[in-house]
Amino acid sequence: MTMPKLFAVTRFAGPQWNHARKLEQQHDWCAHAEFMNGLEAEGFVVLGGPLDGAPETLLIIRAENPQEIEERLSADCWARSGQLRIGRIASWDLRLGSLSRSCRA
Repeated sequence: MTMPKLFAVTRFAGPQWNHARKLEQQHDWCAHAEFMNGLEAEGFVVLGGPLDGAPETLLIIRAENPQEIEERLSADCWARSGQLRIGRIASWDLRLGSLSRSCRA
């Protein structure tokens, strides 16, 4: 079993995103929030949130490879509906500071 790596992942609004509405007013907000909170609770998503002044959201994810990230995020209702898309997945080599490596079951 290999140790999961850190990845920086950006997501951006897809064609079904309603730009007239705030984040919390988007269709299926509660289901999306519950899904993302679940990924954070199990330690897959380490950090996440929208970037101020930019159309993207940044996620720091612990995963084996980019394919695992694509697969896991594709289960989000906002991904399935076309509200969110993955922008970039980049391996991230943390050099300053630290993130807890605690295991969560």
